Amino acid sequence: MAKVPLPDRGQPLDVTYLYQIANALNDLSDSISTATYNYTSVDTRSVGRQDLKNSNAKFYAGYVDVTTDETVSANSTKPWSMSFASDFKYIPIVTATPLNTGTSTVGNDVTVTITSVSTTGVNGVIRFNSSGNVSTSVNIVAIGIPA
Repeated sequence: MAKVPLPDRGQPLDVTYLYQIANALNDLSDSISTATYNYTSVDTRSVGRQDLKNSNAKFYAGYVDVTTDETVSANSTKPWSMSFASDFKYIPIVTATPLNTGTSTVGNDVTVTITSVSTTGVNGVIRFNSSGNVSTSVNIVAIGIPA
């Protein structure tokens, strides 16, 4: 898409310049199509399924380090939590996956559970099924409607 040149201070706005602005806005409108593949469906517990343009949906992805070179015992758990950068309007759909950030195979034998989700964050626990030294984190993806 072509960029509209910024006017100089005091420059009179002429028809050519207004044409460039209108043309750039039309190009932008064309690039945000109404095709069905440009829509996101978010099925929330509180308001049900919401179909909205991708540009109106909120996607949040992040991670939280849970252990860093720590010794854990089998069947032990450790809580984790993450706040979203900004709030969602309704409780979002959230997934959490473990990541072995170290070299120990103990990090391959974990289970992640989400215990609660709100419009502002997510909480959970990671369960270690083996004993040993481990470094783990949890990757979070949340999809919802922005506040």
